[in-house]
Amino acid sequence: MSQDPASQPATAENSAPPSTSKAMRMLMIGTPLALLLLGGVWFVNRNRVSTDDAQVDGHLVPVSSRIYGSVEKVLAEDNRAVKAGDLLVAIDPRDVQARLDQAKAALAQAKAQVEGARAELERSQVSFQQAKGSDLETAQANLDSRKASLDKARMDVQRMQPLAARQEISAQQFDGYRTQADVADGEWRAATQRLASLRREADIRKVAVTAGEARLASALAQVDAARASQDGLELQLSYTKVLAPVEGVVTRRFVELGQTIQPGQGLLTLIPLHQTWVTANFKETQIARMRPGQEVEVKVDMNGATLKGHVDSIAGSTGSRMSLLPPENAVGNFVKVVQRIPVKIRIDEAEAGKVILRPGMNVEATVILK
Repeated sequence: MSQDPASQPATAENSAPPSTSKAMRMLMIGTPLALLLLGGVWFVNRNRVSTDDAQVDGHLVPVSSRIYGSVEKVLAEDNRAVKAGDLLVAIDPRDVQARLDQAKAALAQAKAQVEGARAELERSQVSFQQAKGSDLETAQANLDSRKASLDKARMDVQRMQPLAARQEISAQQFDGYRTQADVADGEWRAATQRLASLRREADIRKVAVTAGEARLASALAQVDAARASQDGLELQLSYTKVLAPVEGVVTRRFVELGQTIQPGQGLLTLIPLHQTWVTANFKETQIARMRPGQEVEVKVDMNGATLKGHVDSIAGSTGSRMSLLPPENAVGNFVKVVQRIPVKIRIDEAEAGKVILRPGMNVEATVILK
């Protein structure tokens, strides 16, 4: 029995492989799902910028000597944690102590000189007040009395002279009046000289008071100088004990027992691990919407932990501009390169204790731009 040829194409179409139609269905279903997934990823990341060019930074606190001396003790060990105020290095204090004892003796001597100068000044002041007071007043009163006696004697001579000329009184009596006038004149002259002498003595005693005040001022200045010298040596004595200025970990210890060190010579370095931060170098195209205070996720390469933080500040220049040899674009071989700008990131206090971050560690920073 023969088969109708017209029915053959329909049979071929109905007999298509089932795998082809299944792939078509998966493609039709998977394509929207993939687009939806990509759209979701884009929607989530549209307000996030990331960089793996980020490192942990921290303070490097150098500890150096302030005085010359020989190292007596070294208590600091590499990679050991210390607290602020802990003794790190002890320097032999005997030289400084000897100079300090001399300074204390000089201060005591200067104080004794002050007491002597003050006592001498008080004596000079008392002597001057006495010479200027009662002695001068007594001499002035005596001079006034002698002047009155002299005036009376001269008036007596003048009154008696006509009587003596008319011989109403004897020559002997008139000579007596003249003798009294001469004696009164001598006493007045002596009183005048006495007053002048006392005045000169008062001036001399005034000069002595001035000199005593100068000696006292000089002695006080010597006390101040001796006290300053003592304070300076006491400060140097305190420098013989090198204490930790901050809490941190000892790193790069240079000092050894018995070593002779100079002022300013480095002894070791302290790194306070509780004061670290992250410096992330973002591309200049990534910081247009970045602001201080924005939330940051910091992924630590060491263990993969993610810490929460925030943008502290954005540098005022690119990293290349602040490098030791900044680029010079005016030489004619300029090639435009996307620059990176350092961004300082602080780890939140609640997150800081989860991982100990050490300066130089690599991290990945993601800023959420809200």
